[in-house]
Amino acid sequence: MRYGTAVLSAILLVGCGAGTRGDQIGFVNQTKHSDAQLWAIWSQAQKSVAASIYLNPLQAGKASAEMLPGDPRAVSVNPNTLEVEPEPDIAASALVAATGIIRADPTGLIACPAPCSVSYAPAYSQYDPALVRYAASWEASESNFDYLLEYEFENQILFALGYDLRWR
Repeated sequence: MRYGTAVLSAILLVGCGAGTRGDQIGFVNQTKHSDAQLWAIWSQAQKSVAASIYLNPLQAGKASAEMLPGDPRAVSVNPNTLEVEPEPDIAASALVAATGIIRADPTGLIACPAPCSVSYAPAYSQYDPALVRYAASWEASESNFDYLLEYEFENQILFALGYDLRWR
C-alpha cells in the first residue's frame, strides 16, 4: 500500500506542476562559473539590499540620490529559476555606428532591450521570465564579474520586494 501511495503522490505533484521550471529555487546557470559562486554573489546582494538601497544610480549627477534604509526582507528572497547567461559584446564598429561612442573590442557592452533606460549596458535584468544577461567579456575578470552580477541580483531582489526599478 505504501508503494501505491507514493506513486499516487508523485502523479499528483506532477499533475499540479510541482517541479516545473517556475517553481524551482536556484539558477539556470549558463555561465563559466559554478552555482556555488552564483549563490555567494546572491547572498552578498541580499546583504547589500538589507543594509541600504540606492534606487536611482542611473540618474547619478542628474538628480539627488534616492537612498533608502535597507529592507530586511531581502535575506529571505531567493532566485526563482533565475537564468544567468553571457551575451556576446557588441562590436566596437557597431557601437560607434549606433551611438558615436568609441571603445575598443571587447566593448563590455550589450544591447539593453526595452524597458531599459539606456541603449547599451554591461548587463541587464528582466523579471518575467527572470533572467540576467551580461557582456561575455566580463566573465574573464572575477572581481568585475562578481560586482556586475551582484548589482543585477540586487535588481532581482528589489523587484521581488516590489520596488520601482525605473532608474536602476
